[in-house]
Amino acid sequence: MQTEIIAVTGMTCGVCSASVTKALQSVKGVSDVSVSLSAALAKVQYDEQITSLDYLKAVIKQAGYGIGLS
Repeated sequence: MQTEIIAVTGMTCGVCSASVTKALQSVKGVSDVSVSLSAALAKVQYDEQITSLDYLKAVIKQAGYGIGLS
């Protein structure tokens, strides 16, 4: 298992953080997701043999949010 912290831009409310959480949880291989609206960060635990950090970032972008510098 791999754990990554991804900076997420564009979140302005609880619904935004819930959307990012739901999008990441839908990815096969993701075992745990914690999104902090106030810190603008998503902590994701995933199986790197099933998915990748690049794919997780793409899922966040597809949900309508940006990726910041972490």
